[in-house]
Amino acid sequence: MERIVERNRSTLSGMPPRKRRSRGHIEELPSGSFRAVVFAGLDPLTGRERRIRETARTHAEATKLLTKLQRQVDENKQPKSSITVGQAVAQWLEVADLQTTTRERYDDLIRLYVLPTFGTLQAGKLDAELLERFYARLQKCRELCTGRSRNHVCRPLSASTTRKVHYILRAALDRAVRWRHLGVNPATLAEPPAPSKAEPDPPSAAEAAAILNESWRDPEWGLLLWLTMLVGPRRGEISALRWRHVDLDRATIWVERNNTQTRGGVTEKDTKTGHKRRVALDPHTVDLLRSQSDLWRQRSDDLSLEFTAEGFVFSPSPDGVTPYAPRAISQRYRRLALRLNLRSTRLHSLRHYSATELVAAGVDIRTVAGRLGHGSGGATTLRVYAAWVEEADRRAATTMAAVLPRPVPSRRQPGPYEDIAAALREEIRSGRLSPGDQLPTMAELAVANSCAVGTAHRAVALIREEGLIDVARGRRAVVLPTPPGAKL
Repeated sequence: MERIVERNRSTLSGMPPRKRRSRGHIEELPSGSFRAVVFAGLDPLTGRERRIRETARTHAEATKLLTKLQRQVDENKQPKSSITVGQAVAQWLEVADLQTTTRERYDDLIRLYVLPTFGTLQAGKLDAELLERFYARLQKCRELCTGRSRNHVCRPLSASTTRKVHYILRAALDRAVRWRHLGVNPATLAEPPAPSKAEPDPPSAAEAAAILNESWRDPEWGLLLWLTMLVGPRRGEISALRWRHVDLDRATIWVERNNTQTRGGVTEKDTKTGHKRRVALDPHTVDLLRSQSDLWRQRSDDLSLEFTAEGFVFSPSPDGVTPYAPRAISQRYRRLALRLNLRSTRLHSLRHYSATELVAAGVDIRTVAGRLGHGSGGATTLRVYAAWVEEADRRAATTMAAVLPRPVPSRRQPGPYEDIAAALREEIRSGRLSPGDQLPTMAELAVANSCAVGTAHRAVALIREEGLIDVARGRRAVVLPTPPGAKL
């Protein structure tokens, strides 16, 4: 009835009836086979039409394939609910237990990459192919450009950030499946890009010396970088270091708190792994920290304040109650690194310096992992610093080579064939066998020396290699003229 009404309206208005898009068709191929083609909607990434195809040998089989493909498209377009990807992500964020810094980072990724591409798309229309193409395009250009603009410069998104986008989508759709908004989670079938291999870039010995010499113009700033290179803390851990964490009598530091910087300010919490660790100090570092402690006591006396162990070791405030913001530490180090033309301008490279020097010096991986605060019993340390483990292994090989006693080889006794060859060589040297003379047969040599024929063959082959005889198939060996200067 609706079609009749629409046809009548088109007739009355003088407009031709609107053509509906064909859901699919069958086309014959040059090979004589038939291919079923079905329209599957528009590609959210490019806006182009998506079509699925399958080939059959006969027209009847292609007709069955056409019906099957149309049913698949219909099932994909009719999810259990009409929830969109943006709604699924928003509902997941309401219940997800995330740290403040992590939530802020995820909010940025959702705003920049997820919502512009999939925000209004029904979650049931996502599939593994679409997601993997999305990840591949992000790694080519984070703006998902078409590559046709001449003025645009593509900036790829890193593999680690792309994997975070995948985690957000997968976690959000997992929650949608659990809440029965979806039947399946298409993100579980999609494969995110492989994680990039960690490549530490610690400063060289010359760069480390330049860093300390330049930074010690401000002794407090120099001590901060010294501790970072010696102990290897994260920037939030050195920011949260208080005097109660420093035991000068026992020459140790307790790393048990971590400062994070969010849009709301600096927040103190547990370390990244949630574990406390104790790190031993050398006498020189203890003296430096004691001088820093005396300086803070003097400041407190000048301000008529009481020095307390709750004060921060490194603080921009006169009373030491305010820590340095982690980002401020990184930014100040970056300016220093730029002035010195260092390869790496990241403060984290000093943490790599501490780890690589310890590993290269032969310190066991478990001890290095304990000082750095790595979890998993040293697996992370071994994976990240494998190159320096190889260097330590080469040093271990050199050490073992120096420890092991040098063998004194005993003189090897000549074999029977070498004795026969020596006897023949003496016969030729003395002239008893002159050039042109024939050697005894192999059987005669074997009987004369009480050995096997094969042993006689080896003896003859040896003096033949020395150029003393000529051996041809089917006749006996003949003594050759001795070349001038030859040693017999």
